[in-house]
Amino acid sequence: MKNINYNIIEEQTWRNIVTRIVLVILSVGLIVWAMPRDNRNYFHVEQGKPWKYADFTAPFDFPVYKSEEAIRIEKDSLMKNYEPYYKFNQEKESQMVKKFQTDYAEGIPGLEGDYVKIISNRLHSLYQQGIMAPTEYSELRADTTHMIRVVNGKQAVSVSIMEIYSAKTAYEQLFQDETLALQRPILQKCNLNDYITPNLIYDRERSETSINDIMSSIALATGVVQKGQKIIGRGEIVTDKTYRIIESYIKENERLHQDDTLNQFALLGQIIYVSILIIAFTLYLHLYRKDYLVKSRKIMMVYALIVVFALLTALFMRNTFIHVYILPYAIVPIFVRVFMDSRTAFMAHITMVLICAVMLTHSFEFVVVETIAGLVAITSLRELSQRSQLFKTAIFITIAAMAVNLSFDWMHTDSLSKIDYSTYNYLIANGIGLLFAYPLLYLIEKAFGFTSDITLIELSNTNNDLLRRMSEVAPGTFNHSIQVANLAGEIANKIGAEAQLVRTGALYHDIGKLTNPIYFTENQSGIDPHEMLNDIESSQMIISHVTEGQKMADKHNLPKEIRDFISTHHGQGKVKYFYIKYHNEHPDESVDDLLFTYPGPNPFTREQAILMMADTVEAASRSLPEYTEQAIRDLVNRLIDAQVSEGYFRECPITFRDIQYSKTVLIEKLKTIYHTRISYPSEK
Repeated sequence: MKNINYNIIEEQTWRNIVTRIVLVILSVGLIVWAMPRDNRNYFHVEQGKPWKYADFTAPFDFPVYKSEEAIRIEKDSLMKNYEPYYKFNQEKESQMVKKFQTDYAEGIPGLEGDYVKIISNRLHSLYQQGIMAPTEYSELRADTTHMIRVVNGKQAVSVSIMEIYSAKTAYEQLFQDETLALQRPILQKCNLNDYITPNLIYDRERSETSINDIMSSIALATGVVQKGQKIIGRGEIVTDKTYRIIESYIKENERLHQDDTLNQFALLGQIIYVSILIIAFTLYLHLYRKDYLVKSRKIMMVYALIVVFALLTALFMRNTFIHVYILPYAIVPIFVRVFMDSRTAFMAHITMVLICAVMLTHSFEFVVVETIAGLVAITSLRELSQRSQLFKTAIFITIAAMAVNLSFDWMHTDSLSKIDYSTYNYLIANGIGLLFAYPLLYLIEKAFGFTSDITLIELSNTNNDLLRRMSEVAPGTFNHSIQVANLAGEIANKIGAEAQLVRTGALYHDIGKLTNPIYFTENQSGIDPHEMLNDIESSQMIISHVTEGQKMADKHNLPKEIRDFISTHHGQGKVKYFYIKYHNEHPDESVDDLLFTYPGPNPFTREQAILMMADTVEAASRSLPEYTEQAIRDLVNRLIDAQVSEGYFRECPITFRDIQYSKTVLIEKLKTIYHTRISYPSEK
């Protein structure tokens, strides 16, 4: 049996270890996958506006690049002197002139004289001047001062575009000759334009080389910023010069980190950084909050919140027009504080903030602002019992964040006009976003199996179906539950346990009595149905209120924490009245103790132990013959000492100090409840 239990424990231990490793690997993987690896600085710069980030100094030497407009103007200025290259094709002239002479070897019809020779000479003159394609000619002729370089053999001569012809202008120039102009009507029938074709061909290779030479002569930078040189301080106005320096830094930074090797190093660094933080947080849980790690579904909430806000930060950083301060980071400590504890909330918040900060250009102020916001969230939300508390917490967080941001502004500026007030709009939006924590609480509870104080308060409402039905069907049990809830709540407050949880658990711990309320003394009025049952049957009837209570709790979807109070409020104790009675009536008979034993288990939390003590004492106190201080003290000590000696509290983390305080509270409260009243005189 011991070997079986040992194997089960070992299997659970390994399962928990594997779960933690998977959580760590999955969290690190998702965060690193989302983190930017281009090492760009994600900030939005506007000329004439204050610099809203921390003081910016050059992390490395980089040139100050000219603006695109300045480069364009310089290019335009140089391109005015640019001369495109054209090859002079000598063969075109001989081909076209020879073709003309061949076509009109017999002369030109209708004309007498050697017009063929005249036209040939005229064509020769036009071709020697140069004829260009119409489209290219139109573009160049737009600027009458334009020059081109005509390459003839090994020589390149600059020629004005005004001295060049297109096919159309060459045709018109042909008839500028007076001899040919007089015979134009006849010559037009000869289609002389068929013998005029471009002999200046664009030399793309030489032209592009010339353009590249001109472009390379333009200096893209106007100076150099040295490493460590201050570029701009927080609150200073972004001038045109400063704007160009910042833009130059961004451009140079992107150029330097295009190398795959650098990206690989960035990825490796991110993996190491995020892994250290996530593992450190996991070690904290392992060392100080092992009880959380046992419930893997619940601990997943913390990792999920850290991962989600890291993913959102990475998304926002890729859009420079959305400020990360809009994200309500303080929701993380709020949720963890409500469902867990303050220290874990702070550790989770710091882990998340440090992970998100590494994605930002200027992370120091972000870390300070969000850390203060998280601390305010934790301290202002010690317990969540009213909706208004979240509203107040959101206001406190917003005011604190704005105050810290304002302190940074005042430390880095000499004029209120230089402060960038848009940041405060983002912080106000952040505070509004925190109000969504209330509806999200319900989703978190259902997704990860938590029970918030608000849910407990809603369950404590006596108008709920089960409690209202108890007050109608079993008023004695209802009154008993109310008294136990008050006693248990007082004890919890005294020893630092969860008062709201134990109060709610006390209200529902006896709901199983609704099935057969008459079998319990507090609901009887002169008739005892146990007289018709033997001791074993009576014991089974009493014990059944635990199992019936579990069934009702499942039917009404009560949280597991409440169901645990139902099963543990008697632990594995015995129905002593019928057990002792049966023993007395059958002294020689062997008794099966299981017939008189509650199914349990014994309490395994402080709150369950508190309920067991309060329930036992409150029920027994009703049978006291007299309510003196000594009688109450003896009753409380006897009952609780018996529970301790029988080992009911061995499996829960309650201390002897807590038990002693519990006794004190019970004695004082019972003395108050059963105090002696004065007798009123009769009217004569």
